[in-house]
Amino acid sequence: MAGEPQEDCLFCKIAEGHIPATIVRETGTTVAFRDINPQAPTHVLVIPKVHYENAAELAAAEPAIAADVLREAKSVAEEDKLESYRIVFNTGSGAGQTVWHAHAHVLGGRGLHWPPG
Repeated sequence: MAGEPQEDCLFCKIAEGHIPATIVRETGTTVAFRDINPQAPTHVLVIPKVHYENAAELAAAEPAIAADVLREAKSVAEEDKLESYRIVFNTGSGAGQTVWHAHAHVLGGRGLHWPPG
């Protein structure tokens, strides 16, 4: 059921504390942790504790929690003292989504060119 933890979801397991991660922030609704394959000096994933497949589904079902994810992305950037940063939500395999749990990538600490490629 949407919103409920999924037994086969890596990010649900991280949110529940069943799989270790380098957690940098946690709130009642979100968890932020360092990406294990960083693409920039700062590469942190911010996930909602509720399970939705992608950011669009999360925003439609629980807009307040979607806002929490963005708020925490900003807090991560501030804590890492980033003057410039990018927040990325991949939706679908063609866009690079590999974990089917909504999440934001916070990237910074180096030049981020456009288009991203």
